[in-house]
Amino acid sequence: MPTVPHEVPHLSVEQLFASPARVRASISPDGTRIAYLAPWRNRLNVWVQDVDSQEEARCVTADDNRSVHVYHWTDDPRWLLYEQDGDGDEKWHVLRVDLDDPEADAVDLTPFPGATAMGFEMSVSRPGKALLRLNHRNPVEFDLCEVDVATGELTVLAQNPGELDGLMYTPKGELYAQIWTPDGRIELVEWDIGTGDRRLVATFDGADYPLGINPFQLTPDGTGIWVGSNRDSDLTRLVRLDLATGEETEVDSHPDLDLDTRSTVFPALPSPLVVDRGTGELLGVRYLGKRQVIRALDPHFAEVLQNLERLSDGDVAGLSSDESGRHWIVSFSHDRDPGVTYTYDHSTGESRLLFRPFPDLDPESLAPMTPVTITSRDGLALPSYLTLPVGAEPAGLPMVLLVHGGPWHRDYWKFDPTAQLLANRGYAVLQVNFRGSTGFGKAFLKAGIGELAGKMHDDLIDAVDWAVDEAGVDGDRVAIFGGSYGGYAALVGVTFTPDVFAAAIDFCGVSNLVTFLRTVPEFAKSQLVNNWYRYAGNPDVPEQEADLLARSPISRVDQIRTPLMVVQGANDIRVVKAESDQIVDALRARGVEVEYMVKDNEGHGFVNPENNIDMYRMADSFLARHLNPWPDAT
Repeated sequence: MPTVPHEVPHLSVEQLFASPARVRASISPDGTRIAYLAPWRNRLNVWVQDVDSQEEARCVTADDNRSVHVYHWTDDPRWLLYEQDGDGDEKWHVLRVDLDDPEADAVDLTPFPGATAMGFEMSVSRPGKALLRLNHRNPVEFDLCEVDVATGELTVLAQNPGELDGLMYTPKGELYAQIWTPDGRIELVEWDIGTGDRRLVATFDGADYPLGINPFQLTPDGTGIWVGSNRDSDLTRLVRLDLATGEETEVDSHPDLDLDTRSTVFPALPSPLVVDRGTGELLGVRYLGKRQVIRALDPHFAEVLQNLERLSDGDVAGLSSDESGRHWIVSFSHDRDPGVTYTYDHSTGESRLLFRPFPDLDPESLAPMTPVTITSRDGLALPSYLTLPVGAEPAGLPMVLLVHGGPWHRDYWKFDPTAQLLANRGYAVLQVNFRGSTGFGKAFLKAGIGELAGKMHDDLIDAVDWAVDEAGVDGDRVAIFGGSYGGYAALVGVTFTPDVFAAAIDFCGVSNLVTFLRTVPEFAKSQLVNNWYRYAGNPDVPEQEADLLARSPISRVDQIRTPLMVVQGANDIRVVKAESDQIVDALRARGVEVEYMVKDNEGHGFVNPENNIDMYRMADSFLARHLNPWPDAT
């Protein structure tokens, strides 16, 4: 049996899940100011400090209800914008802060109750203007709008007739849009708003892009689009699509890796494209395998990148520069030195440590996250990550199988506070990129079609078997823990394979695929044909509805004998609270005990630190009772 590694300090839940001291720094376009997120009244807010002044930073936003996570510099250093929703309802608004008037209140630039702003971007070709898509007129139709940042005036550039998505506006005033057709194609069309005529530019097979095409970004001159394309290839590369001809020309590719498209699911993560702050021209491209690779396409940026990468042995994450390309701020993704952030002056070559988001975390007390490859029972290579407790012998360890969401997402090398908490408590942690995960080629992605609760789950079971055989894991003390799709996977684990897991934690997971698909927000339903309908089934087709129900944990609730913990945000619009309620109610009706936590001020995933702390304290206690990580501890 493993022994307690007394030399490793006990990490509290608060150390890992409280708000960071500082995070997500960026420099203003004129290079005079630095902004970052830091706590104010226990919520992350935007703080700004002068680069050369010795004056202390000041908090420029004042949200004491919910943390700010996304903010934007504008081309005028007076104005800073940030995004905020209400208690996790994902009804995003864009607000403006006047940096020259500290006493002024933030101004909501999208002041429409119940509306959602999406696709925000500053326009290089139209200074002082911001483009966004807004459903203020009709909840299911996003119009293309332009906001004058200084005055707050909002202009509807194009009213969506109903079936258009991703409206784009070129510097010459031309309009382009995507159409997701009922048969699964994604069409790019030029739209003449005056006549209503549409010219087909290009067509994509939606099966290759379950969450849409990323990147899909206008070139600065407006004559082309940078596209993440896997047309006629397994891997996704970067191409330029000519808007006049529809022809694709390769811009860059990697022989072994997909473009890094994690920002499709989490927009706060870096874009696959690194672009010039002033001109919008392409500087570099991100790819992601076991670790990230950035390919520089510009000689100046190649020099900058080489010097930045010397600052840390992590992966370059957040990256910003002033318009001159001289002053840079870079943060790094790292398994044990999370978010370490530096400033760099390319004219002098000088750099300095700006901050560490978690200064009280000693990297030596954190566990390395090691890439491993697991072979499935049918021969598919599953890229995975294994985190082992620091100082413990890898023999007889309990393990938590930590399952990512999506399922069109992926695990990657990073600081993962959940994995670190579990490793600190004595568990091995295994994170598996099962078939259907993104980022490993088109064939690997499509191997998940029709395999929910099938081969996608077999991959997880095969990973458990691998861990028992190869990583010193005690097969009788394995738990499964996941959020969103990972929560569904946890429920599948205890219903379809009830003898495998000793405990399970479901965080905002789907219990009934039929009811889940019928409660997807209306504005997202047109895109279901290329993801959930194609990969799982359409509940409006009777035979597919039956199959969806058969693959749903609720249909096998009588099989549950594994201790179960369920966590849910009451305002979740993606996996509504009824998904958790019905599995909990069914178990309690049978007299089966289930631990259930609901937070009334959260949505799909928790943001407020006190809620995350509550959840992980509960999870810590729950797993300790059922997995007994230190059985011989005194």
